[in-house]
Amino acid sequence: MGTLTDGDPDFAAGKQALAANDWNGAIKALGSAALRDARNADIQNYLGYAYRRLRQLEPAFRHYRLALVLNPRHRSAHEHLGEASLVVGNLSQAQEHLAALEQICLIPCEEYEDLKRAITEYRKSAMH
Repeated sequence: MGTLTDGDPDFAAGKQALAANDWNGAIKALGSAALRDARNADIQNYLGYAYRRLRQLEPAFRHYRLALVLNPRHRSAHEHLGEASLVVGNLSQAQEHLAALEQICLIPCEEYEDLKRAITEYRKSAMH
């Protein structure tokens, strides 16, 4: 189908770099993988995550949104984009992604629960 798997060395290296908290290494490797597979939502989601961990929110938002353009039902991209929205104080956008996850998951899923918890924590901290 032309979609990369863990068999692609850059994709695999990018995932390993993420696991090792090597955000710059992940961006380099996943960026190379993205050049060969521009339609892979997982790569875009991972790139967004690495940029967010570096506190580079503009590229993080760009990659998360691209992941959702490529796959509107990408649960992890919805969760991460919702969490990033909280970082910039956009509670309503985070709630939109939570609602999307509720529709996508149908039954409880980890991404929904994680974003719901992040929104609850955000609301608690906003009250103090």
